[in-house]
Amino acid sequence: MEFDYEETVVNIEEIIAEIESGELTLEEVFEKFSLAVADLQKCEAFLSQGQQQMNLLIETLEDDF
Repeated sequence: MEFDYEETVVNIEEIIAEIESGELTLEEVFEKFSLAVADLQKCEAFLSQGQQQMNLLIETLEDDF
């Protein structure tokens, strides 16, 4: 399964809304929070990898000129 950044962000937003609703038990809040943190870590890794690729491309372009 390929990582979908936009879908993951939507999922995080939904989790935040659920937590903020005040309708979850404390145990459910901890569960949801854990899921959101895991998703945030995936997003951070995805963005970091993208930034590294961009930096490499920029370096390649600079070397060509």
